[in-house]
Amino acid sequence: MTGSAPKDPVRVLVIDDSASIRIAFKKLIAEDPGLEMIGAAADPFQAAEMMRERLPDVLLLDLQMPRMDGLTFLKKIMSQRPMPVVVISSFTEAGSRESLRALELGAAEVLAKPRIATAEDRREAAIRLCDAIHAAYQSGSGRRGARRDAARLRVLAPGERFSADVILPPAPAPRGFAGPPVIAIGASTGGTEAVREVLEKLPVGLPPIAVVQHMPEHFTRAFADRLNTLCAISVKEAEDGDVLVPGQAVIAPGDRHLVLRRVGKGYRAELRSGPCVSRHRPSVDVLFRSVAQAAGQGGLGVLLTGMGDDGAAGMAEMRAAGAWTIAQDEASCVVYGMPRAAEELGAVCQSLALDRIAREITARMGRDERQVAS
Repeated sequence: MTGSAPKDPVRVLVIDDSASIRIAFKKLIAEDPGLEMIGAAADPFQAAEMMRERLPDVLLLDLQMPRMDGLTFLKKIMSQRPMPVVVISSFTEAGSRESLRALELGAAEVLAKPRIATAEDRREAAIRLCDAIHAAYQSGSGRRGARRDAARLRVLAPGERFSADVILPPAPAPRGFAGPPVIAIGASTGGTEAVREVLEKLPVGLPPIAVVQHMPEHFTRAFADRLNTLCAISVKEAEDGDVLVPGQAVIAPGDRHLVLRRVGKGYRAELRSGPCVSRHRPSVDVLFRSVAQAAGQGGLGVLLTGMGDDGAAGMAEMRAAGAWTIAQDEASCVVYGMPRAAEELGAVCQSLALDRIAREITARMGRDERQVAS
C-alpha cells in the first residue's frame, strides 16, 4: 500500500439490487483503508432512508434496478443534494448509453460490474473500484468548494504499478526527428465532457487524432459513436490495424492499450493487451510514448482532467522528442491530478483553460484559428 490515508475514510454507500454484487463491493472496498462502506441498499428507496441517518461521501449506484432506475435517482440526487456518484453498469449497448447519460447528468465516473473469477480479476477490480471512488470524492461533483489534491491525498488500492516499459520499450526518437503531424489526447475523471468540448470545436482538415479516455471495456464504442454525431470531424473507436486519417479521431477501446506505429507517411493503430500501466488500461503513458517515438517533433500532446499521474511521464517523453504539449489548467479541471503531475515533471509547454485548448490545437496545426467552431 502506498500513499497516506486521509484522517477520515471516504464514506461509501452502495445501491444495487443484486445481493452478490453488494457483497463483492464490500470485499473490494475493504481492500482500501482510506474507504469505509457505510451501507448497502437494494434500491433507491432504501438508500434514501439510509441517507437520512448518515450521508455518504460517495454513492456507488447501479443503473438497472426495479422500483426506480438509477438514472431517475441520479437526477433527483443532483437536483436536491448533489454529491459524487460512481455509476455501475452492465456490458450492454443500452447500459453503455445509460452510462453516458449518467455522466452528462453529473456522475463522476462509470464502471462496469466487476469480474472476480480469478485473483488477477479481483486485483484489477479492486484497483479500478477504489480509484474510481477516490476520483469521484476528489471531483466534489459540485458539493465541495475545495477540491482535494489527487496526487497527494489519494489512497492507492493494492497491486503492482507498471510503467509503459511493459507494453512498449523505451526508444527515444532521434534528435530533431519530425514525423507526420499527429495529435494525442489523454483524459480520465471528468474527461468525457472535456474530450467532447475539445473535439466538438475542432474543424475538419486537421491531422489525425488519437484519444485515450479511461473508460471500461465496451463503453468506449458508445462514447465514440456519440462524439461522431456531435463533431465536425469523424470519431470512431479504434480497431487494430486502423490507418489514421486527417479529420478523424480514434478512441482507444476500454481494456486495450493504443499504440501508434509509423507507416509510410502516416500512422497505424495497434491495440495491445497486457498489464495496466500507471494503473490503467488503456494508458495515456503508452499512447504518448508511442507518439514520441513515431512522430517526434510532429506530435502534439494534450493532457486533460483526471486523477493520478497517467500521461505525465509519456508527455515528458513527447516534450523531450520536440513535440508541443498542452495541459488543462487547474481552474477548469474536474480533478487536477494528471495535468499537475505533468507540470511537476516539466513536461508541459502550455497550460490552458479547457475552452482555449481546441483553438490552440488548431493554431498549432496550421489552420487559421478563426475556423475553430464557436
